[in-house]
This record gives sequence, C-alpha cells and structure tokens, in this order.
Amino acid sequence: MNKQQGFTLVELMITVVIVSILAAIAIPSYTNQVKRTRRSMAAGCLQAQAQYLERWRTSKMTYVAATAQPCTTEIQPYYTVSVSGLTAGAFTATAVPIGAQASDKCGTLTLNEKGLRASSLLTVSECW
Repeated sequence: MNKQQGFTLVELMITVVIVSILAAIAIPSYTNQVKRTRRSMAAGCLQAQAQYLERWRTSKMTYVAATAQPCTTEIQPYYTVSVSGLTAGAFTATAVPIGAQASDKCGTLTLNEKGLRASSLLTVSECW
C-alpha cells in the first residue's frame, strides 16, 4: 500500500489562524515597547540638555545665548529636541515626537530649569 503523507487543508488553515492570532497579539506589543524605548531615550536627551544648560549657567550666570546640544543619532529620526525660553534664570527643553513616533501616547515631553517634567497627553508618571 502506498500511503500519502502531507497536510490537509483543514490542518493548514488551523495553523494559519494560530499564527495570525499570535501575530495580532505580538506586533502591537512590540510596537508599543519600541515607542517606549524611544521615549526613554528622548527623556534622557532632555536630562542631558538640562545638565548642559546648568553647566552653562554656572559659568556664565545666565541661560541666555546657550544652545541645544545634539543628542544621539538614534533619537533624531523620532524626536525633535529644542531649548526655548532662555532667560537669565529659566529655560524649557522640549522633545516633540515626529515620524514613526508621532503616534506615541505621551506626545511632547518637556523639562524646565526647576526639574519639572511634563507630557502633553498623559501624566508624568506614565511617560517619564
């Protein structure tokens, strides 16, 4: 007797359904984790900006004329980091999500000279 071996159409369809369900769960979870990692990098960049500005103020006694320092190249396609509101005693560092990060649930991250953190969409505890 010659017995044929292989998969039936039903077995193949069950496998496709199982893989589809796993992908439907895994892909959004992975995407959220990647966005969270990028957000952490942006928060780190804002902290680095604040440290630079504090060193500037220590030597010049003002924040005026200070410039933003470039962050790592990994963050540049996903956030635009800028420093604004430079006065003798105040500044605001801002990270605006762009590109693939634009749909991030936290939106724009900000940090000021007092160390106050903010997010444009959610609470600080959820985003920082």
